[in-house]
Amino acid sequence: MQTLSPLPVAVLLDRDGVINVDSPDYILTPEQWLPIPGSLEAIAKLTQAGIAIAIASNQSALGRGMMSHETFQAIHNKMVQAIEASGGKVQHIAYCQHAPDDGCSCRKPLAGLLIECLSALSITPSIQHTIMIGDSLRDVQAALAADITPILVQSGYGDSAAILSKARTLDATIQAFPDLASAVTSLLGEQ
Repeated sequence: MQTLSPLPVAVLLDRDGVINVDSPDYILTPEQWLPIPGSLEAIAKLTQAGIAIAIASNQSALGRGMMSHETFQAIHNKMVQAIEASGGKVQHIAYCQHAPDDGCSCRKPLAGLLIECLSALSITPSIQHTIMIGDSLRDVQAALAADITPILVQSGYGDSAAILSKARTLDATIQAFPDLASAVTSLLGEQ
């Protein structure tokens, strides 16, 4: 099994399709937030390895008025509680609530969310090895724009083969894994 090395000081994660099951109709209630098998344990392994963890996620359902801020916070509370119950810890959560046409600077594929995470973690990516694990081309583009190593997982709802093909035009060496659990296993050099 190929190991990604050296170990990063931080791993930034997309939320939907990486940590939890995604839907083309958005995750709009706490009940719809369901962890992908192995994802919570993978975050716990990163935590136990001393790797800082942050989440960077586009959440345009807020900007589109599809859910309230209270409901959104309830979804995040459920996620954080599930991560912590599994032994993981997330140091920072950044999210873009803007709709795609709002013209913000934070929405992936721009680097704004990732830069916010790096700042919150006091990390300089050009000096300290950092990884972004996502399931979309936007995640890869944002990682490259922020000078972070991108990794793809193929557990989102999009066409993972097409996403990987497009990502390899931006970074020919990008690694792809079936899910977060397998990416973390490789990252930590486990069998």
